[in-house]
Amino acid sequence: MAAESTQMANTEFTNPNLEVLHSEEQIRARIAELGEEITADYAGKDLVLVSVLKGSCIFLADLMRVIDLKLTIDFMSVSSYKNEMKSTGDVEILKDLSNSIRGKDVLVVEDIIDTGLTLSRLLDILGSRGAKSIKLASFLDKPEPRIKTELKIDYTGFVVPNKFVVGYGLDAAGRYRNLPFIAIVKDPSAA
Repeated sequence: MAAESTQMANTEFTNPNLEVLHSEEQIRARIAELGEEITADYAGKDLVLVSVLKGSCIFLADLMRVIDLKLTIDFMSVSSYKNEMKSTGDVEILKDLSNSIRGKDVLVVEDIIDTGLTLSRLLDILGSRGAKSIKLASFLDKPEPRIKTELKIDYTGFVVPNKFVVGYGLDAAGRYRNLPFIAIVKDPSAA
């Protein structure tokens, strides 16, 4: 029965419009490396991982399990699109943190950074809340469309080309977040 389930799961992910960019194995290995770096850098600190919903939830879940420290997690949901196809840079907080970050070391966990507009504004908002430090971990970095070039990503999973990507939390119209790999969408209009 387990073999049938595995075979069925693999066929569900077959889509000729998707080209695998980073496999599940590559992702697992890279996250383990990031976990080691973060563990070393935050030893003895009061670490809070802040996940930017929805896309980073899978990255957060895997990352926090490979960080060998006492830590807490919190979540924010923000929007900067306001029914537009591209970011306005004006951030609306849809779900705020549940706990104070005052005096704590905060690591913002994001799924992908492209223009940097939304994240720069979010970091400004968090910076006004008295955290001891704020750093950034992004699963994917898409530097080509970057507008906020001064944005510093402290921990990067993978750098990706300026293509539409899905999987591992990233979506196309709410779909494909469940893929265990990162894929380029060959024809975004058919996604």
